[in-house]
Amino acid sequence: MPPDRRTGGGHRPAPQRQRQANRQSEDGPIPVLAMATGSVDAAVRRGRVTPTTRATFQAVALLVRELRDLTKTAEMPEARRAEQLRRIDGLATALAKTAAREGSLLSLLAEGATILPGTSTELRELRVKTGLAEPDPPPSAETTSRPGPEDRQVMPASVRARIMSNPFLAPDYSAAAPSRPRTRSLSGWELLQPLLRAFETSTDGAPSCMTLPEPEDTHILRGRDLMPHQAQVVAAAKAGHRTFLLADEPGLGKTAQALLSAQTANAYPLLVVAPNVVKTSWAREAAMWTPSHRATVVHGDGDDIDAFSDIVIVNYDILDRHVGWLGTFGFRGMVVDEAHFIKNKTSLRSRHVLDLSRKIRARTVRPLLLALTGTPLINDIEDFLAIWEFLGWIGDKEPGPELMARLEETNLTPIDSDFYPDARRSVIEMGIVRRRKVDVAKDIPARRVADVPLELDGAAARSVLEAEQRLVRRLVRRYESALAARKDAEAVVGIDLGLVRQVCSRELRESGDESSGDNVFTMMRQIGQAKAELAADYTAQLSRNAGKVVFFAKHIDVMDTAEQYFAQRGIGYSSIRGDQTTRVRQRNVDAFVNDPDVHVIVCSLLAAGVGINLQVASNVVLAELSWTAAEQTQAIDRVHRIGQDEPVTAWRMLAAQTIDSRVAELVDQKAGLAARALDGSDEDMAASVDVQLEALVTLLTNALAAAA
Repeated sequence: MPPDRRTGGGHRPAPQRQRQANRQSEDGPIPVLAMATGSVDAAVRRGRVTPTTRATFQAVALLVRELRDLTKTAEMPEARRAEQLRRIDGLATALAKTAAREGSLLSLLAEGATILPGTSTELRELRVKTGLAEPDPPPSAETTSRPGPEDRQVMPASVRARIMSNPFLAPDYSAAAPSRPRTRSLSGWELLQPLLRAFETSTDGAPSCMTLPEPEDTHILRGRDLMPHQAQVVAAAKAGHRTFLLADEPGLGKTAQALLSAQTANAYPLLVVAPNVVKTSWAREAAMWTPSHRATVVHGDGDDIDAFSDIVIVNYDILDRHVGWLGTFGFRGMVVDEAHFIKNKTSLRSRHVLDLSRKIRARTVRPLLLALTGTPLINDIEDFLAIWEFLGWIGDKEPGPELMARLEETNLTPIDSDFYPDARRSVIEMGIVRRRKVDVAKDIPARRVADVPLELDGAAARSVLEAEQRLVRRLVRRYESALAARKDAEAVVGIDLGLVRQVCSRELRESGDESSGDNVFTMMRQIGQAKAELAADYTAQLSRNAGKVVFFAKHIDVMDTAEQYFAQRGIGYSSIRGDQTTRVRQRNVDAFVNDPDVHVIVCSLLAAGVGINLQVASNVVLAELSWTAAEQTQAIDRVHRIGQDEPVTAWRMLAAQTIDSRVAELVDQKAGLAARALDGSDEDMAASVDVQLEALVTLLTNALAAAA
């Protein structure tokens, strides 16, 4: 029997599969699948149904079906089998309820449903997490072997034609790869965590950008000029710098800088990896800034790509199908857009991106590598690590040769306090480019966030108030029960803040999303629903008095309410939603930008947060609050960007006498982490808090104080 190329062995006999099922304990695959189900349901309730959400849903459904079949045939006590099947049926019921809320998911539960493009990737990740092995293939008269990884890859006909036209493409070994420096003072030191600490402990005024040359010329094409800050990066590439973490604030033209740097460095063919929603935007930008270099966009299996183009653009979601030929294509440059997408190094898309980077660096001496992100730190300073590894600055466990040499030149070790500012400068000079609009684009008018209190009334207001009261009562009961169970309960004076946080943490773990009863997530959604019509009315007034307006919301039902309001009042609108095709999305953007009768564009915070330019408007309405400052900033920066000639105001709708105001305050505080790490802000790191947890802490603390 031929070996199994995916697992290294032959087919798994039935007894082995039975033993595997026997090994599944109460903490086996079911909790993992339940967590994945909960995340999908949360996405549905928040109106964030993306292709990845659907792929995850289908993958879970397939594994639930497989686990049920495996449990039915496995050797185990009948009582345990019955309990296992009961839990599996509970998962199936949860999937069905989720599908009932989002009609597009129902068809994925059918036996013969077409497998979505991203499902195989999600299946592999879930199998690793659950310990479920690949199933035996159905018997075949032609072969008994199972397909290996190479059989899951595609080879577009155009790529095959290019290979045939130049079959002797060789790696570029025109220069010797840099040798590893002989370590001295840093030999034996663990350095990655100290490097991260160097960014955490930066002081006010610390540098946040590498030394950049002054550009000789900002003129690029007839009628097109770069701003000086953009031309600096292109000049650095012309001078020989080849790795950049381009972390300029959103709206400062990172795409143009990346494309023109590639042209200056002659880094062709160039690979661009980007989110699906922006890959066609990259093609348009390439035609605008580097028209002499054709770009091709990879869709699906890549049947219609032009492999003879200079620029190949592919999205994260389909990398697993194309990593084979992409790794041997001979790229001399690679751009990763929205690079914080690869922060989780255990995810398949991150592993694919890092693998492609390693292959490009192995075949081409000093290729051009750019990681683009306006929000490189979302929740954790360690989000830096995957980006640094993509750029070749570090390996899996230690700095790379060039960075190690820079650190050795300081003659300091992590035991020295001066090591940290010097180490930070060493990393920044590797290629971190961080500029703020206020510093480099003074001709872009200012922006501000203005809070608009909304007085809720009627049934919506009562619903929000009742939900908050139920949540508070549950938190108080848990606190009192936990306090009574303690031996030192009588010695506690006032409110035990440590216990408050423990109770709130438990509440957050058990609720997790909008799928279970009254919790902080369902409460925020109810607040959004209650604000929807009031926010739409405010938007309508703005559009009549101030021109075009961009309306952002998190949930589909809030968007639906707003659109219904605009339609009833004869206000022209278009919309950007996560389930739209690229063509529909662009058509709706064009309508808002070009049609004088389209006054409002209703946008999903997630779907429209990146990749579109809406600077025809100068007013943004944030109908619902995000849990992160990054989402809010990215939304505003669809309008506040190069080319804007009016001050931008983001009107943030806050429901009075609800938790809305506290969440807004916490979101503003959380912005301090990125400011400190990148911009050298001296803001207290304690401002980087878990918004959801702190919102619950506020509710419980206020309730306990009122009862005292």
